[in-house]
Amino acid sequence: MNPNRKIRVLVVDDSAVVRKMISEALSFDPEIEVVGTACDPFVAREKILELNPDVMTLDIEMPRMDGLTFLRILQQHRPMPVVIISSLTQAGSRAALDAMEFGAVDVLAKPKSAWNLGDLRDQLARRVKAAVSARLNHVRPKSQAAPVGTNDHYAPQQIIVIGASTGGTEAIKEVLMRLPDGLPGILIVQHIPPLFSKTFAERLNELCAMEVHEAKSGDEVRLGMALVAPGDFHMTVEWEKNSYRVHLNQHPPIHYTRPAVDMLFNSAARCAGPNAVGVLLTGMGRDGAQGMQQLKAAGGTNIVQNEETCVVYGMPRAAVEIGAADKVLPLDHIPHAILHALGARASSRTETTPVLK
Repeated sequence: MNPNRKIRVLVVDDSAVVRKMISEALSFDPEIEVVGTACDPFVAREKILELNPDVMTLDIEMPRMDGLTFLRILQQHRPMPVVIISSLTQAGSRAALDAMEFGAVDVLAKPKSAWNLGDLRDQLARRVKAAVSARLNHVRPKSQAAPVGTNDHYAPQQIIVIGASTGGTEAIKEVLMRLPDGLPGILIVQHIPPLFSKTFAERLNELCAMEVHEAKSGDEVRLGMALVAPGDFHMTVEWEKNSYRVHLNQHPPIHYTRPAVDMLFNSAARCAGPNAVGVLLTGMGRDGAQGMQQLKAAGGTNIVQNEETCVVYGMPRAAVEIGAADKVLPLDHIPHAILHALGARASSRTETTPVLK
């Protein structure tokens, strides 16, 4: 796309109030132009043909045709970057995750009122800018793969930390579905709104060999368990009384986001050191790169998703540029690399205890 041309956005929502709020939020960014709005998918179809937008924001619950059906049709016949803006409800969050499987690039919570316009403005423009550069051929649903088997004996000090943003819900799912039960505890930070994170954890729990839950402050990190940071809460990990435990906080956002990957990775570097395996997947921005640098300095092993398989090669690129990545791999090679790193550490005769700071 011509870097001097504004990003052209079509806003699709059945509520005139919400269409106005989204349009006003985007209008604050000089690099974005809202070229049209539509009240349902049938009007949206005509606007797409007429206006040729670069990105579309899409509601899910609409009259005449729901957003999920429209998204499936659209991605088959006229693929384009789509940012879902969905209600903060259990049903809305489930539908939003379905939309990610069907090809949407990102998801945001629908503003509750005009008073929330500032919060929306801070997030939406950056998500739209990330979406316009997304690799759409890497967000299609993939077939389920059986977990990779392993016979390694893992030490209680070992831990896996994973970070992702744009496109990350599908990338994390693909990695975890290829990992077996019984691995050291896995901690996950995905840039995702509140409630959506709980639904995301529940879906992973249904699909993966290990237990997956949304984290609560004080949770023990156990073998065979993965914990997902709740939306709007940073997550850290500490070594306490012979086990790892997670802690949640609402300290200021880092890289404009909460939870932040750097917050988790930095804490893992402090308490796990060489026993940590860090994984950084698709996402916009630089979150996670500095934390990976700390993991590397502490002796941990870092695995980064390669550009060709990322939806948005932002966070992984940042880690590579500062020399924090030990391995840069296609998404489907990452599960094996995690197992190899864990096995190499578990079999080492020079295993160290956690770094207590």
